[in-house]
Amino acid sequence: MNSPMPVFLLDNSLIFPDPKYAEPNGLLAVGGDLRAERLLLAYQNGIFPWYSEGSPILWFSPDPRLVLMLDEFKISTSLRKIIKSNTFGVKFDTCFTQVIVQCAMTKRKGQDGTWITDDMIEAYIKLHREGYAHSVETFHEEILVGGLYGVSLGGAFFGESMFHTRSNASKVALYNLVQKLRSMDFDFIDSQVSTEHSKSFGAKEIGRDSFLSMLGRTLRKETIIGKW
Repeated sequence: MNSPMPVFLLDNSLIFPDPKYAEPNGLLAVGGDLRAERLLLAYQNGIFPWYSEGSPILWFSPDPRLVLMLDEFKISTSLRKIIKSNTFGVKFDTCFTQVIVQCAMTKRKGQDGTWITDDMIEAYIKLHREGYAHSVETFHEEILVGGLYGVSLGGAFFGESMFHTRSNASKVALYNLVQKLRSMDFDFIDSQVSTEHSKSFGAKEIGRDSFLSMLGRTLRKETIIGKW
């Protein structure tokens, strides 16, 4: 039997229901739009969009939540050697559009298509231009070979997606992101849903209530707006 759709149908009003009303799979609401104000409000409330092309916009707040505390970041010996070798060059916010497009094109095991739709790409590019969305880019011989992007609010970085066309390139991007966030007094990276890949770097599952409390505290910090 299919689970019922949520009763929360969004209109043009800038409002979200309480995340505690989300379905067991995290689905909270449907509809609305992807304007910058709504996306920022969603992240501030522990909610994010996740849907496929041709589907209405779906908004999620999963329980548990996967979070990487910056002081618990783990790095393997092999990755440490790669970083020390300076095989890759790393930059921030120099080619955001190319990173998000590459993330959308990346084929992922167990997934048919991508949740990074054309509308999502357009919306996050706008967030980037407004100084809230950021990218980390990894280069090899001046060619973009990996990277990631996400949204920054307060002391939280909401990781959205990553890609690589050369082994370890996205891992190097993540390492450099963590170092950058530490230098700016951030607290954690929201990894959203649980994956073994994220757990290998020290990310842990926490209950939604705990996550929302932690989010509320970190949002008291000033948001650093603009290119990094």
